[in-house]
Amino acid sequence: MEYNNKPKPDDRSDNVEKLQSMLQETEENIRKAEESLQFTDSEQQRQQIEAKNERRRESINSFRSEIQDEANANQNQTE
Repeated sequence: MEYNNKPKPDDRSDNVEKLQSMLQETEENIRKAEESLQFTDSEQQRQQIEAKNERRRESINSFRSEIQDEANANQNQTE
């Protein structure tokens, strides 16, 4: 049996918007987590929240880098 499935073309046109949305959601999660810190008396829980927010900040930096890369790629395609 022969398959005629062809891969879909790589559509990167909306990657910047998707990355920006993920960045905004991550920033919102950081804000909510920081607000929740005032309601915990557990030092362990406080450390877990702070560690998770640190990972989120690292993700934000990665998102920003990817957004820049995608914007540059989109600009090069239109030239």
